[in-house]
Amino acid sequence: MPARDTAFLIFADCSMLDFTGPLSAFDAANRVSGKTLYRLSLLSEPGGMIRSSAGACVQTERIGERRFDTLVVAGGGAPREGLVSEELRGYILRAAKRSRRLAGVCTGAFVLAAAGVLDGKRATTHWRMAAKLQKMHPRVLVDSDRIWSRDGSVWTSAGISAGIDLALALIEDDHGAELAKAVARELVVFHRRPGGQSQFSALQEMDGMSGQGGDRIRTALTFARENLHQELTVDILAEVACLSRRQFDRAFSAETGQTPAKAIEQMRAEAARIRIEESNESLEHIARVTGFGDADRMRRACMRLFGQPPQALRRLARQGEEERQEGGPLQAAA
Repeated sequence: MPARDTAFLIFADCSMLDFTGPLSAFDAANRVSGKTLYRLSLLSEPGGMIRSSAGACVQTERIGERRFDTLVVAGGGAPREGLVSEELRGYILRAAKRSRRLAGVCTGAFVLAAAGVLDGKRATTHWRMAAKLQKMHPRVLVDSDRIWSRDGSVWTSAGISAGIDLALALIEDDHGAELAKAVARELVVFHRRPGGQSQFSALQEMDGMSGQGGDRIRTALTFARENLHQELTVDILAEVACLSRRQFDRAFSAETGQTPAKAIEQMRAEAARIRIEESNESLEHIARVTGFGDADRMRRACMRLFGQPPQALRRLARQGEEERQEGGPLQAAA
């Protein structure tokens, strides 16, 4: 099988790990297999040296007419502010036709969305930017919970280390689970977090909310977090926020990129996860005190948000604690 030409498109002020993490995974696939499975390139719109947010500079090729099997778009300051040139939009549209697949890491999703590639598709990004992506590109089906997402030939991931999870998924898609597991072991990371695993504490970090609408939504979410064991209907939350039901629905979606029901489920699941991992309480008791009502409903939520049932979350947490106590290295999951 010929090597797959795989390019990473980066921008000024990018996070190094957004592209070096997945780039290292593809490089490891070459080394582990003993073959050149991927020919790797770094691109940028102007070409030349690109300065990262950490101050390190990397040499890139200028975007042009070269075709790639896979184009991975990393994040950066310009994409997240919507500063995408017409030349870059055109390049992405051509790549969508010529390449077997496109991928966006972190705010790279903003570039794909600006070119219309994500219209009508499910996509994810860094949780802090999910509401902004939804507001700027309402035709995108933003799912802020997911570590990575695939919709047809377009893949997206959350930020920072989630790019490695995305790369492992792409490698598995190309060459099977065994190679992806071997790459994970080489990188000393877990193989691999399910795409459906939540980005965890997205709603507990409400820094991105601003203005009167943001303050009112934050008040409602704070109330919800402190009263998870109670019934939390949209009408109750709207009353706490001093908004009509219609105003609350609109403001909530604008600020969080989610529905109130989905947000409350995530908050309950996050609270349940802490108790599952850190206590010996029964699952039935945890389900009651976090507002799920019964263990089966909690199990379904954990599967949707974390990709694991409660029993597995507890088992993995205890295994990790045993490894820390023994002082052993982190082992990649088989």
